[in-house]
Amino acid sequence: MPGVGTPTAAGDGQRLRPAGEADILRWAESLAGIAQTGLGFTESRYEQERFEEVLAVAADIRAHSAVGIDTGDQVQDWLDGVGSGIAGYVTPKITVGAIVGDDDGRILLVQRADSGWWLYPTGWSDVGYSPSEVAVKEVREETGIDCEVVRPIAILDGMRLGFHRVPLVSIVFHCRSLGGELEPHPLECSDVGFFAEGELPERTARPELWAPHAFSAIRGESVEVLFDHPRDPPWQGGETGVEG
Repeated sequence: MPGVGTPTAAGDGQRLRPAGEADILRWAESLAGIAQTGLGFTESRYEQERFEEVLAVAADIRAHSAVGIDTGDQVQDWLDGVGSGIAGYVTPKITVGAIVGDDDGRILLVQRADSGWWLYPTGWSDVGYSPSEVAVKEVREETGIDCEVVRPIAILDGMRLGFHRVPLVSIVFHCRSLGGELEPHPLECSDVGFFAEGELPERTARPELWAPHAFSAIRGESVEVLFDHPRDPPWQGGETGVEG
């Protein structure tokens, strides 16, 4: 599909789009990641001080988002997360999502207990599990449904899409329901259910970005892997799109 809201490139004589909440968070987390990685690899006291100043700037930027933080506490949290060597190289978290369809062409969704939003089952990638194994495990744990993995259909930046406030990459698989009894996880989910296209719950998280692609896969249509359209330049603000 064509990219949605592709930003205007700098230098073409047109004004850039205003930065949004997601841009502020992305810039802050990116600066913090650069500084944390630098602190993990340098032994120079001068460089350490400079990287700590970058963390302070990143905290100030993040404080201007709707999140609302104590900048001193945020800097300390970032400093506490600094490792050494390879362990100190800051990378995004990995999540795995599952687009599970049933024999009636409906999609399996969960209502998150912490936010009240509905979305397809998703969870952090666990050490020792392959991404597809995580998909099967998360669906079973969150919904009580057994499934089989068909293929990956999306690799997305969760922060860029507004799904999360920490840097993460989401790998999404198309899966088929094999049965089971719907039962929401007692801590993570308020409700679960199968929903037809056009009948998604009111508080479904940004369905315009993923639902058409998901239902195409469930119907057995040939779909490409969705991915975030590259930004040019990459640090430009404004709404960006997804391609497949």
